[in-house]
Amino acid sequence: MKIKAIVTGATGMVGEGVLHECLNHPEVEQVLAISRKPSGVTHPKLREIVHADFQNLTPIQDQLTGYDACFFCLGVSSVGMKQPEYRRLTYDLTLHFAETLLPRNPDLTFCYVSGAGTDSTGHGRSMWARVKGQTENKLLELGFRQAYMFRPGFMKATPGLKNVLPMYKYINWLYPILRKVTPQYVSTLQELGLAMINAARKGYPKPVLEVPDIVTLAKG
Repeated sequence: MKIKAIVTGATGMVGEGVLHECLNHPEVEQVLAISRKPSGVTHPKLREIVHADFQNLTPIQDQLTGYDACFFCLGVSSVGMKQPEYRRLTYDLTLHFAETLLPRNPDLTFCYVSGAGTDSTGHGRSMWARVKGQTENKLLELGFRQAYMFRPGFMKATPGLKNVLPMYKYINWLYPILRKVTPQYVSTLQELGLAMINAARKGYPKPVLEVPDIVTLAKG
């Protein structure tokens, strides 16, 4: 099944990597990238909307119809941030986007990138893990045809992309060692992108995907 996908966060490392896999995948026929600033990527499959305020989608909502999947890769670091602001930029923003898409795309598969260590109880000690867990839980309740929560850990960056976080440029050499010693926490960014595409095309038996699930699903 060929799919038309929406990708958010394409100016960040994860979103850029997922967008890269979509543009190079033969079963993805069209991609809409929505970002706060231009991605700088051009491709025959790609259409881009630059929209600064993800808390107000009214100006672009009529362009968000006719899609099979949303790969939601937009996120912020919790470092130095109080819970109310982090919740606004994580829970509130994500749910607003999802709730805007759902009535316009009732058969859409929603794939959300949270992270390893996310707290499904929503009541643990770690602030970011609580908020991410609450976000995951609410997304799963919304009523999408399919919704998958992806929890990547350490990811080897995709060569040639420009939005790789600086630290990854210096620690990528650790990837073969970590993959062997702690495979449950290590994958590649390519595997994440492929897993999200395969989730939309074929489904997966679990709604919450840890790193081993991501690696398995990436294989198709």
